[in-house]
Amino acid sequence: MNGSVPKFLSASTIEKDKVEDLNGEDIGHIEELMIDLDFGTVAYAALSFKDKLFAVPWEALSLKEGEHRFVFHHDRSLLEDSEGFDKDNWPLSNERKWLTDVYSKYGFAPYWEK
Repeated sequence: MNGSVPKFLSASTIEKDKVEDLNGEDIGHIEELMIDLDFGTVAYAALSFKDKLFAVPWEALSLKEGEHRFVFHHDRSLLEDSEGFDKDNWPLSNERKWLTDVYSKYGFAPYWEK
């Protein structure tokens, strides 16, 4: 990749990639990418952390250059203080109110409001 961060990756390439916090410590991995079919964009990444899943806005993650891992650009306490969800009980994917709250928690405006 000539030392540059790729602009396009397949979802299957990203799934199971490790995620680290700002200190470089492993905190989990990307379980799934949830795609908003109305907008044709990643609605959120489902981050596996401490045996739960957490919806994380795509903007809260960045690819670590030269590695197959992502950096979570917030303190891990945001995850530790969150309810998360069970792998067998995902949130309803059509509830924008829930996703608005997720984006707000991480300090981002929802993409559908931009």
